[in-house]
Amino acid sequence: MSFAELHGVTKRYTKGEHVVTPLDDIDLVVEQGEFLVLLGPSGSGKTTLLNLLAGIDRATEGSVVVAGANLQAERGTALARWRARNVGYIFQQANLVPVLTAYENVELPLLLQRLSARERHARVEVALQAVGLADRATYLPRQLSGGQEQRVAIARALVADPPLLVADEPTGSLDAESAEGILTLLSRLHAEQGKTVAMVTHDPKAARFGTRVLRLDKGRLTEDLPGGRA
Repeated sequence: MSFAELHGVTKRYTKGEHVVTPLDDIDLVVEQGEFLVLLGPSGSGKTTLLNLLAGIDRATEGSVVVAGANLQAERGTALARWRARNVGYIFQQANLVPVLTAYENVELPLLLQRLSARERHARVEVALQAVGLADRATYLPRQLSGGQEQRVAIARALVADPPLLVADEPTGSLDAESAEGILTLLSRLHAEQGKTVAMVTHDPKAARFGTRVLRLDKGRLTEDLPGGRA
């Protein structure tokens, strides 16, 4: 069953006197429960495509339907609510609030929902356990390693139990050992929790963790390959 469908999608924006087209007439179907890897060099349109799937950006032309919602038609508060329910975003940098503990950073998305303190506590505990950091709940970001910070960021993305996880170069700032751990964690969460995952990377080694690999070049999809763990 398809989770996301993009048809005839083009994205353009103006930069000075020039028109830039990061995506050009893209057709893409993402199946529910798929681990999709978007592979390609800088400037190929990977992050733009990821942001369209996450409802962060809007296509100039074409249709974008994700989790049953027509994202070209959604606006304002309705779109924000859709993202809160459906998308967990993992950035290259963990982007944790430095004065908050790991627990408090993970809890942040839940403060926008109508949940009791007990419900928030239960969800945060489950998310931290899922990433193997239940024993680091009271630690501040400066007391954590880079890999641990990114695990907290993944827990934050998971805590509202969204069906879609999007990850933009989630290992780009980590050493090889930490990166391997993060990719293994994402693969495990995909397998155990049935999340649909879309990950951007320029590293072919990272691509082996996906079930499907798409290569982008100059705004066009050029290959559709099985992932290393399909």
